[in-house]
Amino acid sequence: MKLPGHDAIARQADEHLVTHKVKLPRKVVEHPFRQVAKRVLMALLVLAATALIVYADHDGYNDNSDGSVDFLDAWYYATVTLSTTGYGDITPVSDGARLTNIFVITPLRVLFLIILVGTTLEVLTERTREEWRLNRWRSTLRDHTVVVGFGTKGRSAIQTVCATGLKKEQVVVVDPSGKAVEAATAEGYAGVIGDATRSEVLKRAEVHRARKIIIATQRDDTAVLVTLTARQLNKAAKIVAAVREEENAPLLKQSGADAVITSASAAGRLLGLSVLSPAAGMVMEDLIQQGSGLDIIERPVIKAEVGRKPRETDDLVVSVLRGHRVLGYDDPAVGTLELTDRLITIVRATPGTQVAPDARPLRQD
Repeated sequence: MKLPGHDAIARQADEHLVTHKVKLPRKVVEHPFRQVAKRVLMALLVLAATALIVYADHDGYNDNSDGSVDFLDAWYYATVTLSTTGYGDITPVSDGARLTNIFVITPLRVLFLIILVGTTLEVLTERTREEWRLNRWRSTLRDHTVVVGFGTKGRSAIQTVCATGLKKEQVVVVDPSGKAVEAATAEGYAGVIGDATRSEVLKRAEVHRARKIIIATQRDDTAVLVTLTARQLNKAAKIVAAVREEENAPLLKQSGADAVITSASAAGRLLGLSVLSPAAGMVMEDLIQQGSGLDIIERPVIKAEVGRKPRETDDLVVSVLRGHRVLGYDDPAVGTLELTDRLITIVRATPGTQVAPDARPLRQD
């Protein structure tokens, strides 16, 4: 395995000091500054309306300084009245002005206070409301899928597992980039900002309660550390990791990964296959893309298939999962299908094709 230099290790140590944070998807996408600006504009409109009302009936008001109320005095009176300051230097003296204060100015004052106080209370209670949502989310999160890294590989992995029927509420993204987590929450996934090599970050993602863990980091050494930490926190979860270099795959398996995907070599094999046989390359690419054309899926054996051979089923069977063994369709050890077997089959993708995610860790002998 290629280890980072001293500078890279120092940078990783500095990254460990970055605080981690859980972010849940929001239903309201309007920017907070826009919401505050709207409320401030509403308050200014109320203030302007009050000033115009006072100026329209300025003869009914008395200014202790000069006895008359001009346009500036009207704005001044509206400001001190709506803010409940009330210096008393300008007062309504006519019956019309007093009735206007009772039925118009007072409701406007209440509306003005509601706008300002409502904004203040919303800012003050935002943290409490977020903590309540977070605690409720943690208490209900069980058997979910944790995806470490929201890059191209992580996004594709999430799209694939969600295509099998997994709800977005059951996916938690962990990434050190705030922008990546923002993108994840915008798509409806919960996110944790932080370094996934730290156990406290994975605990915030409730890794110890997860059923599946997908590790799609940018560096192989980071993938190893994340795998070790995740396996230490959760002994039963199925961990699938991606590496760039094939020579690092055995180290990932020793660290606790159930399956390791070598992205560079897989892409290279697909390129070579496409050169030798463009049609075969198109078929392989079709199999990789979930939800279109041909799909490769895992499903249980149904009662009608018990006692049959793999080739006697309606689907194109590629392999048979028996216990912890993965057997080829032509393996003599398969014999006939059993009710406890699971099949890896190639099917024609349709909008209604969904397979329940496997609940058991799978290890290949």
